[in-house]
Amino acid sequence: MANLFPTEEPIEEVVDTGSDDVFFGRSWRFDFEAGEFVTTPSGKIAGSEGKEAWLEWCKKALMTERYRHLVYSRNYGQEFNELIRSGLSRSAIEMEIERITIETLMSDPRTASVDGFTYEWSEDGCYFNCNVSNVHEESAEIQGRAVNV
Repeated sequence: MANLFPTEEPIEEVVDTGSDDVFFGRSWRFDFEAGEFVTTPSGKIAGSEGKEAWLEWCKKALMTERYRHLVYSRNYGQEFNELIRSGLSRSAIEMEIERITIETLMSDPRTASVDGFTYEWSEDGCYFNCNVSNVHEESAEIQGRAVNV
C-alpha cells in the first residue's frame, strides 16, 4: 500500500513556456479611424501576420468594452466606460487607466510587457499612449482613450 504521508521530496517538473510555443497567427487589418476593414486594390480584405496581427488584437482589445459582448470571453476588453465620471482625481484615473490597460493586454500570451504611459487630457476624457512588447522582443507604441460616455 502506498504511504499517505511520503517522506521523500517531490520531483519538480520543469515546464518550458518559452516564446517558441506562442502562436501569433493571422488577422484582418482594420482601419480604426474609418471603422472599416482595409481592402487591397483587388477589393479583398487585407490581412496581417505576426507582430502586426498581435498589434491589431491589442488595439481592438483596448477599444472593446469588457462584459458587453457575449462573443468575447470575460478576459477580453477594458473597463474604461465609467472611469472619467467616477469623481476620482486625474492622477487616480491615470493609475486606473494604466492598471486596466496592463490587465487587458497581458491577458494575451503574446504580450510580454506594457509600460511607458503618457497622458493627454481633453474636455471629453483622457487619451494615452503606451509601449507594448511581445514575447519575441518586438515592441510598438499604441494609443487608447478613456472618454466620458
